[in-house]
Amino acid sequence: MKKLLLLAAIAAVFYYLNRGPAPPLPDAGLQSPPAVATDTAPARDPDALAAAYAEQRSDVQVTGAGLVTRILGDDSLGDRHQRFILELPSGQTVLIAHNVDLAPRVEPLAAGDSVEFHGVYEWNDKGGVVHWTHHDPQGQHEPGWLKHRGRTYE
Repeated sequence: MKKLLLLAAIAAVFYYLNRGPAPPLPDAGLQSPPAVATDTAPARDPDALAAAYAEQRSDVQVTGAGLVTRILGDDSLGDRHQRFILELPSGQTVLIAHNVDLAPRVEPLAAGDSVEFHGVYEWNDKGGVVHWTHHDPQGQHEPGWLKHRGRTYE
């Protein structure tokens, strides 16, 4: 678990360094304070992922789709991860961190491509990270996947 948290933190740092300015946050005076709890309930629709972001929830199983806006360099610390940014239909962006030591690399991948995903969402103030987009050889996580150009990567 510590390795996973370290990987998520490293991915977040790379994400911050390779992303433009954050979108403005809604006026905090108009809404209740955000929850900082974890939730393992599946978020099967884009609204659920948006809710996880708004409520600062992590460890949420999510499914969604978006357009590639940016392809980042691989994270090669620990397990290797292919990284890219998706813009969701809501306008929210999310970093996809896909473990290429456990699943095939998504190729060819270009800005503007549509990608569907199923994985675990981790909150951060830039939109969040989705990881575990592959099978779990130890069987401790629900299998995730990415779909691109008619092919499933798991």
